Amino acid sequence: MASHPVHGLPFLPGNTYRDPTKSAFHRSQTLAYRNGYSRPLLPTVGVGRDPITVNQLSQAELDELANKRPTLTYGQANQAPPSTFIPAHVAFDKKVLKFDSYFQEIVPISQDERYRVRKVSLYYYLEDDSISVVEPVSENACMPQGTFIRRQRHPKNDFGDHYHWKDLNVGINITLYGRTFRIASCDKFTQDFLESNGIELNPPEEIPTDPYTILRQQPNRTFTTPTDFDKLKQFLTMDRKVLRFFALWDDSKSMFGDTRPVIIHYYLVDDTVEIREVHERNDGRDQFPVLLKRQHLPKYVKDLKDTFPQSVLEISNQEVTEWYSPKDFVVGDYITILGRKFLLHDCDEFTKEFYHHNLGISNFQPVDVKKKLEEEIIQEFPPYNGFGLLEDSIQNCLSLVPKPPKKNVIKMLENDHKVLRYAAQLESPNPEDKGRHFILSYYLSDDMISIFEKPTRNSGIIGGKFLERSRIPKEGSLIDNPSYYSPADFYIGAVVEVFSHRFIIMDADEYVLNYLKEHADAYPSDVLDSLQRHLHPSEGTF
Repeated sequence: MASHPVHGLPFLPGNTYRDPTKSAFHRSQTLAYRNGYSRPLLPTVGVGRDPITVNQLSQAELDELANKRPTLTYGQANQAPPSTFIPAHVAFDKKVLKFDSYFQEIVPISQDERYRVRKVSLYYYLEDDSISVVEPVSENACMPQGTFIRRQRHPKNDFGDHYHWKDLNVGINITLYGRTFRIASCDKFTQDFLESNGIELNPPEEIPTDPYTILRQQPNRTFTTPTDFDKLKQFLTMDRKVLRFFALWDDSKSMFGDTRPVIIHYYLVDDTVEIREVHERNDGRDQFPVLLKRQHLPKYVKDLKDTFPQSVLEISNQEVTEWYSPKDFVVGDYITILGRKFLLHDCDEFTKEFYHHNLGISNFQPVDVKKKLEEEIIQEFPPYNGFGLLEDSIQNCLSLVPKPPKKNVIKMLENDHKVLRYAAQLESPNPEDKGRHFILSYYLSDDMISIFEKPTRNSGIIGGKFLERSRIPKEGSLIDNPSYYSPADFYIGAVVEVFSHRFIIMDADEYVLNYLKEHADAYPSDVLDSLQRHLHPSEGTF
C-alpha cells in the first residue's frame, strides 16, 4: 500500500488522495484457522498491507470509553438498577405461608348436633399476596370438601386494601367473604419467616372439637341376636307367605271424603305391611295401585322433641317401642296406620288357617260393608208456566245449558212439503165475524198448524196471516201433558179451538182425501167417510 502522500495532515476526509494504480478493492483476510482454532492472520514479509499506526487509542482510553454511560441531549439519564435486584415473583416463588384454621358452622336441622367445627388450611402466597382456603378431605363426610375459597387477593376493609402477610398472626380472626376463620397455628417455615421479619407470634391454640365428631369416633354398637329367633329360619319357612285382609279406609270425616276399599298385605318373611287400593269401574280416581309401599310399620313411638323432623328422617329402632305384628290385625276391628283408620271386614282362607294354627283364633265373622241402596229420587218437571213451547221449557230442566229439542228427522224428510189444507169459518156471536173465511194448513213434517184469512172486500177486516205456524193443543188437555191436534181431528163440521177462537171445518182439498186414503190404517174411518161424502157424494162412503 502506498504511504500517505502528504505527511503531517490529519487523517480526515478531504486530506487523502486516491491511488490511481489500485485495482483490488476487496477486504483483506484477518483471521485464519490453525489446529482447529480461529487466530489472527499474521502478515508475512512483503505480502498484505502495513498495520495502521496513526491515531491509535491507548488501552486506558479504551477502558474509559467502555465504562462511560451515554447521556441524553437534555438532562442526565436515569440511574441503572443495581445488578443485585431480584423481582418479588422470583424471590418468593413457591414460598407459601400455611396457617391451620377452623370455623364454626350452624346445623339447623339435626337431632345429634347443633353446630359443626370444620378444619381448614389457609395458604398465603408471598409472590402475589393471594390467599386460598382448602378443607382437608375426611372420610364419610357427606358434604363437599377440598378447595373452600380459590386463590385470590382478599379485601380487608372498605377502602380497597388487601390482606398482607403482616396482618396474619396466630390466635386472631380473619373474615373472608362473610365467613370468620380462627387461625390456630402455623408450620415451621411460616414461623421462621414471620419472626425473621420482626413479627412476634402469639402462642398456638388447639382446634376445638364438636359433639358430633366425638360421637362418630365412638365404635359402632353391636347387637346379639336372641337364640329363640332366627331370621334365616323365618326366611326359609315364611317366604312367599302373605296374610291378606280386606279393609275399608274410612275417610268420611274429611272434606269430600268417602270409604274406599283396600287390601292389606302382611308379609310374614320380614314383617312388612303393604296397602293396595281396589279400583272400581268409573270410580273417578287415578289408577294408583299402591296406597302404602311395603315397609315396617311402627305401632308405638317414643315421645320425641318437637324439633325432630319426622317427615324427613326415617324412624329407626331407637324411636320405636313396638312394631305391628299379626296379632294386631283382627277381623271386625279398626286399625290405625299412619293416622288413617282401616276397618278389617274379611280375610282370605290362608290367613284364617294361619291364625287358627299359630294364634288359636277361629272366629272370623265377616262384616257386611255393602252400601245400602239409596232410594231413587224421581225427578219431576215443574209445572208449565205457559211461556214458549213446552218442549223448550223441558230442556231447561234436563241440562244446565239448554239444547234445542230433538226432532224426528226421518218424519221431516218423508213428509217434507206435504201440507193438508182445510177451509174453516170462525164461530163467533159477533155479527162482524160472519162471512170471514180462513184456510187452515196442517204441516205433516212437524205437526204444526198455520191459519190464513182470506181478504174480503169492504168487510173492514184486514186479511192475511191469522196464526203463525205452531202446535195447537186440544181443548181440555193437561198443560203438563198436552194432546195436540192431528189430521184425525179434522173432519167436515169439526170444531177446532185455537187459543179461545173456535173454527168450524167447512171444506178440504182433494190432496187431503188422497193422503187419508193412502194411510187409511192410521186414521179413523169416520174422518175418511166424512171427507168422501163431502167431496164425492156420488161415490158413497169409503
